[in-house]
Amino acid sequence: MPGSKLPKIPNERAQRLLKALVDRYIRDGQPVGSKTLSRDSGLDISPATIRNVMTDLEELGFVTAPHTSAGRIPTIKGYRFFVDTLVKLRPPKGEELQLFQEALQDADPQALALSASNFLSAVTQLAGVVTVPRRAQTALRQIEFLPLSERRVLVILVLNDRDVQNKLIHVNRDYTEEELRQAGNYLTEKFGGLDLAQARRQLLKELRDTRESMNALMIDAVEMAHQALPDTVPEPEFVVAGETNLMGLEGLADMDKLKRLFEAFSQQQEMLHLLDQSLHMHGVQIFIGQESGYQVLDECSVVTAPYTTEDDTMGVLGVIGPTRMAYERVIPIVDVTAKLLASALKSRN
Repeated sequence: MPGSKLPKIPNERAQRLLKALVDRYIRDGQPVGSKTLSRDSGLDISPATIRNVMTDLEELGFVTAPHTSAGRIPTIKGYRFFVDTLVKLRPPKGEELQLFQEALQDADPQALALSASNFLSAVTQLAGVVTVPRRAQTALRQIEFLPLSERRVLVILVLNDRDVQNKLIHVNRDYTEEELRQAGNYLTEKFGGLDLAQARRQLLKELRDTRESMNALMIDAVEMAHQALPDTVPEPEFVVAGETNLMGLEGLADMDKLKRLFEAFSQQQEMLHLLDQSLHMHGVQIFIGQESGYQVLDECSVVTAPYTTEDDTMGVLGVIGPTRMAYERVIPIVDVTAKLLASALKSRN
């Protein structure tokens, strides 16, 4: 998982060599030999010493040697140490940052999500994904019941202080106005202020855990409220752009792998579950290879960030590409785009 604790690399020299190796491999895509590492690291040490350090790093699981080459490449563990400890980020500045801001000018939230995914794809040449902004939370403020004829009850829901919804439900017996008033007062006191999804969960928990200690009217009140509350809003969908950018990239050239990945994009559920892991996390999250928990992404890295307006997390955006991606550039691009999308959404509220 992102940020999981790794074995320490023994000294600064080994860390500098690993950084040089990862930087060079990301740039060229070829196993890196000791002569190249000597030149790139700036260390005044012999190729033999470098080979010894590489052997140590290989034993620790940070690098591996392909069978066809004397050079080495980073493992998932090596990438993780690089991302957590060694990478030097290159955030966009000046005119480039201005271009980023201009890219997110659409007025409609759905259009903004599409613009953001297209933009992420264009600037990284990878696949950009953005969950469609979640609607602001709908809080239950008050609930009232009014008796009608033929064992029907009108339920009045006050949501977010202003929105009033009415729903007609059928009940198993006749209730007096006083009984329904007590029921409404009980539910408002117990569940008022909760998000609708939370209120539904709490209602079910109340029936399951405390039914035996509740009187008959309270049981009926909870069951009537459960009928009346709208179903939980389904998980938000996401928009994706630039899937074809992944064709032919390192580790993703196999058409069967690409087919499974594109199917995951279209079916959405697994990808949504991964993106939603970032919803309640702070800042950029990076899932490298098997860290995602989804076999279809074993050859990929996913860089995500939530976008937030004030205290409400609206969604998640990110970039999907091969594990050999330019993290020093992709990470700040995802971070800045999340902030700009949040700002664009806030300005339209």
